[in-house]
Amino acid sequence: MPLAERLRPRTLGEVIGQQHMLGRGMALRLAFESGQPHSCILWGPPGVGKTTIARLMANAFDAQFISISAVLGGIKDIREAVDKAEAARDGLHPQRTILFVDEVHRFNKNQQDAFLPHVESGLFTFIGATTENPSFEVNSALLSRAAVYVLQPLDEDDLRQIVLRAQSIGAVPGIEADAMARLLSYADGDARRLLNTLETLAMAASREKIDPVSDAWLLKVLGERMRRYDKGGEQFYDTISALHKSVRGSDPDAALYWFVRMLDGGADPRYMARRLIRMASEDIGLADPRALRMALDAADVYERLGSPEGELTLAQCVIYLAMAPKSNAAYKAYNEARAFVKKDGTRPVPMHLRNAPTKLMKDLDYGKGYRYAHNEDGGFAAGESYLPQGMAEPGFYRPVARGLEIKISEKLAELRRLNQEQGKH
Repeated sequence: MPLAERLRPRTLGEVIGQQHMLGRGMALRLAFESGQPHSCILWGPPGVGKTTIARLMANAFDAQFISISAVLGGIKDIREAVDKAEAARDGLHPQRTILFVDEVHRFNKNQQDAFLPHVESGLFTFIGATTENPSFEVNSALLSRAAVYVLQPLDEDDLRQIVLRAQSIGAVPGIEADAMARLLSYADGDARRLLNTLETLAMAASREKIDPVSDAWLLKVLGERMRRYDKGGEQFYDTISALHKSVRGSDPDAALYWFVRMLDGGADPRYMARRLIRMASEDIGLADPRALRMALDAADVYERLGSPEGELTLAQCVIYLAMAPKSNAAYKAYNEARAFVKKDGTRPVPMHLRNAPTKLMKDLDYGKGYRYAHNEDGGFAAGESYLPQGMAEPGFYRPVARGLEIKISEKLAELRRLNQEQGKH
């Protein structure tokens, strides 16, 4: 029997991790204890216990458990599940049915709709598992009939407990501290990945009569499978920091080096694409608005091409961002505006800026005196105020003298000059 099956929890108390849902008094724990199953979506990364929780729910409610994989299944499997559920309900010893759909986001709209009448009739309790955001991937009609539970990656303490359980049944040899740290890092919050690695490790250690396992031997046996840095740890964030600062410092070679280091270390290219989009807004901003478009296009190209072809476009974006003129003026302006609003009171919208869709609102002077900028000279209503009454000009946005912001700064200065002249008149 595979190690994952041997260690699969048989009771709720044996589940490792997810205590934010399964701990005493927590939402999913209360659902188990209520005796009344309800349809739900389990959303979380791979290897965090979605299937295990669904199986435990079936056991807790003495229900028939039917599992469908949306990767391999279709309407035929749904019909067969319905037939089994009806047979269990109408048999000599009526039994509930829990229908578990793994990777439910892989089913199309029609396939997801096929569950609705049976969920509504109570024929079965629907449990869907997904690694994708259900807001985007699950039909709103089905989503409205199911509670959504968000599962988190297992932390290192959780993963260490799994290793200790495997050792307690004699399935895994001793593991030295450095090797243990590398294993937990490589697992990256994924219990399935950890268990599969432990099985490979145990077979190799038994063959070579290694006990305990050292870090050097671990690297020799697993080689390229081992992550070169901890995705969730200090070295990972040090490396992404080096990439970000190399782009900010306009060094394309250093930026490209750190980018490739991260890919070589196992970083998800989609994560890298998200970071590039952030850099385009935070460090380049309006000095070169094309940078954000470049980053978004690079992310889109990667989604279309995948690895390794799509990574070239991400590398191209890294070089462009490094060479683009830099400005954090928009980033600073946004943060200053947020800080101001947080501490300031709720100022009323001036009457001339209010919307007046009804006669009553017009009679109450909503929108009265508003100057339509398109009807003014140069498309600018000089002297008009768009801030709440009594609020001083905050000056959040201060463009820098680089790239397009040079032109923006000149335009802003001219508009302010026109406002001052109008004020004198």
